[in-house]
Amino acid sequence: MKAVVVRSPGGLDAMRIEQVPEPSPGPRAVLIKVAACGVCFHDLITRNGTLRFGVKMPCILGHEIAGEVVAAGAEARLFKAGDRVCTTQRFHICGACRFCRTGRESLCGESRFLGDFGMVGGYAEYVAVEEDNVALVPDEVPLAESAIVACAIGTTLNAIREVGRVQPGEHVLVTGAGGGLGVHAIQLARLAGAHVVAVTSAADKAERLRDLGAHAVVVTRRGEDFSPAVKQATEGEGVDVALDNVGSPLFQPTRRSIATGGRWVMIGQLTGEFVPFNPAQLFLKNISLLAANSTTRKQLQDSLQLMRRGQIRPVIAETLPLAEAARAHALVEAGAPIGRLLLRPDA
Repeated sequence: MKAVVVRSPGGLDAMRIEQVPEPSPGPRAVLIKVAACGVCFHDLITRNGTLRFGVKMPCILGHEIAGEVVAAGAEARLFKAGDRVCTTQRFHICGACRFCRTGRESLCGESRFLGDFGMVGGYAEYVAVEEDNVALVPDEVPLAESAIVACAIGTTLNAIREVGRVQPGEHVLVTGAGGGLGVHAIQLARLAGAHVVAVTSAADKAERLRDLGAHAVVVTRRGEDFSPAVKQATEGEGVDVALDNVGSPLFQPTRRSIATGGRWVMIGQLTGEFVPFNPAQLFLKNISLLAANSTTRKQLQDSLQLMRRGQIRPVIAETLPLAEAARAHALVEAGAPIGRLLLRPDA
């Protein structure tokens, strides 16, 4: 089959289209013909070597996958050939640890991330994924659009509902608001009844962010302290919950934007940069520092139902052929798209 392979970390030229063996499903896995795969910033930091934890090269990139089941392993019971499916961000979990048994399988110590751990990823014509990490796509949901549900929508649902526990009437900050996570975080926070403050460095995205549900949009230059504008948008209090899709580059202004007793949910970390800070800056204001790093199958299924009912609109910036993976990475790195880019092997 045709796939985009990274054999060692590097720039855009580290990605090469290759012919590699088509995978065969293990006993509890399904073989999926890939219809579309989302392009996440996570793919960029895997490719360039910033992310090392859980990465095994050579690898096929891509963890936001939708397609059609073409074969199932001998012990697979949930899916059959012809089913329209999408995946969580993983291709393997143990299914037996305390996390897997309590619906927190994204924390499983044996979990293997799609697109990171070896030659199992969505930048390819086919992928084999264990059925514990797969969900049926409702008929009302376009198959290609469902590719981004697990990461861009499900992870944000995790951050808002399970981790951040956003309540109606609370102020919620969304950093990196014009990106794939941000545009869906705005919609989900608004759906939860929050007053949403979106931060972006792209002035041309501001009106679209308002259309998606942001009550206030703060346009800031890279490296600028946007906390005064956030305070102004929240009656001087700051936000109750910060959904941080950027990480280190915005650490200090995000910290200054959080109200006393607020919750800071880390969702994205775009660089390998370390940040020095005094812990007193958090505990004197009783700020909780939390994390949401992926999606459970239940959160994936719930997100698909939100899409089916039209409560969340997937924001797809552009669809490109697999051969243009390097162009897709360049666009994402530049922060150009509003929402997610898709790669389609059959384009």
